[in-house]
Amino acid sequence: MGQAILRPEAETERLVAVRSVMSFRNAEIPELKVLSQLGQGVFGVPRAAVHIVDEDWLHIAEQAGMQLSECPRDLSICNRVIDRRDVVAISDLTAHPDFHFMSYVKGGPELRSYAGAPIELEPGLVVGAFCLVDTVPRKFSRAEIDNLRHFAMLAAALLRLQKANFTMILAERELRDAAMTDPLTGFYNRKALEAIVDGQLGAALQASETFGVLYLDLDGFKTINDTFGHPAGDCVLTAAAGRIRGAIRSEDIAVRMGGDEFAIFIPRPGAPEVMRAMADRLLSAFRKPFDVEGQEVEARLSIGGAIAPQAGADRATLLCSVDEALYQAKKSGRDRFVSRAL
Repeated sequence: MGQAILRPEAETERLVAVRSVMSFRNAEIPELKVLSQLGQGVFGVPRAAVHIVDEDWLHIAEQAGMQLSECPRDLSICNRVIDRRDVVAISDLTAHPDFHFMSYVKGGPELRSYAGAPIELEPGLVVGAFCLVDTVPRKFSRAEIDNLRHFAMLAAALLRLQKANFTMILAERELRDAAMTDPLTGFYNRKALEAIVDGQLGAALQASETFGVLYLDLDGFKTINDTFGHPAGDCVLTAAAGRIRGAIRSEDIAVRMGGDEFAIFIPRPGAPEVMRAMADRLLSAFRKPFDVEGQEVEARLSIGGAIAPQAGADRATLLCSVDEALYQAKKSGRDRFVSRAL
């Protein structure tokens, strides 16, 4: 059995801080590695490490020297650092009542001494410990304890910096996604063509795969706007987006090209029948009337389809081909699908 877990005050707030660190745990922080290596050399110990302790587990953020495994929180000495929010130094683990029977003391790696200082992400919120272990009994001097605190402070500063960088990256990603998203339908807008579609198209062609596109135009949408007004038209577009989502695959890229026109980019569609089946689902979905202010109105689809590389090996050529197919669908009576190079 391990020692009983002692839950410090404000444990919920502490765990929130731990989660904010764990969100970027897999990201490399070379400065932490350097800090651990420096600590191992300065203190002359077999191992120096940065440990993060969550609700049930001790995680190794970085370690230098002896490589140990992560373990349950109730088996870790660092848990005592979390509880006390202060340095814990044990000169001889074999003589300590709480740790002498631990497997890492009784057997390999036969640890004999430990010192750990709290890593405070924010004042009072200890997320882990900067710790030292030795395989011989050792009494840490006052100067070494003070230096250990300094190493823990540096580890905390590096974690705060990484947290700030991670938050900034997420914020930038959200801003970028917002700039590429049509607020009415939730689909991508034309800015996504270069940022997302071109990359997907290039990757598919480089792998000798195909890349399809369907171009959708709502028949009769102008009449809805003219008769009921633009707010009603917006409601139809929102409902139309829902029907489109229900007919395409999760990996397909829906773009509102403008007005009542949409493009569905289809990475690696495989057989042409996949695109034809998708077009049939879309046509069927839009043959059901829309409700506008209690009245049923029609807004069916005309769909053009094309596939790369047969209809073009770049976005501009592919869109030109699919636009011609859409024109033929409209010219042929609307509410239908016409394809190029399928």
